[in-house]
Amino acid sequence: MRPALHDDASSRDRIGITQTVRALALAIVTIMTVAAAGSGPACAQQIATPQGSVPLNFGMTADQASQALGVPLTYVRGKRGNELLVALPNVKGAALASRSDGLYLQFRRSKLTGWKGDWGTIRP
Repeated sequence: MRPALHDDASSRDRIGITQTVRALALAIVTIMTVAAAGSGPACAQQIATPQGSVPLNFGMTADQASQALGVPLTYVRGKRGNELLVALPNVKGAALASRSDGLYLQFRRSKLTGWKGDWGTIRP
């Protein structure tokens, strides 16, 4: 006597579900790959730099950072060469836009080692 073939509805449903899950996973991976390719590199903080200047980079001197930001730097604290300076945004028409946030720049051995702040925040 031959063994009976299992051709019941539950095994067909399982195969159909498995194929559907695989197709859905492939579609998700494809969409994520296309979306990531078009977005470009991620940036933690983007600061608009004046035309013709270089972006803010580690290792810059205070003069180079001031030129890159397009505003003068103001001393906050620290010894000469190991200072904390602040760059305040130059917002024209201050009556219409109230922005008091600054970008704090840390210099060690007269080189830029870090910065903190967000020029995009508008505080009432």
